[in-house]
Amino acid sequence: MTTVRIFMSFDRENDRDLHDRLVEEAQRGGSGFEIAARSGGGSMSDRWSAGTRRRISEADEVIVICGEHTEASSRIAEELRMAQEEDKPYLLLWGRRDSMCQKPKGARAGDGMYRWTLDTLGARISTTLRDAQPLRVPDSCKRGGSAAR
Repeated sequence: MTTVRIFMSFDRENDRDLHDRLVEEAQRGGSGFEIAARSGGGSMSDRWSAGTRRRISEADEVIVICGEHTEASSRIAEELRMAQEEDKPYLLLWGRRDSMCQKPKGARAGDGMYRWTLDTLGARISTTLRDAQPLRVPDSCKRGGSAAR
């Protein structure tokens, strides 16, 4: 099984514990994913933007951990915007079972936020990646150069 390289977007000020939880889950054997990069600190300068965009483009998928204050985070909104521009599949993960978690600004209306269990996480990562792949049409199903019958 191929290991999926994840860029993890999270609220650095409020959800460090959720970051630690996902890192721990990625380190378990057989998780199928690794944290290749994550939300960075510092001011949101041109240098920050260039580095973040590069790390997102190098990842296979983006996971946005949604907490109670995610909607207020301009950093997460910018990371999500970059993921969308880079055409990266992304997954919104409900971070706290006992709290009302929020989607980041810029999330599309049809973007679901998924419950965080190891089974759900593994299934959603593989499904999101599969759905992001271009549809392959077998040669036997392609039309030849002749006109339709």
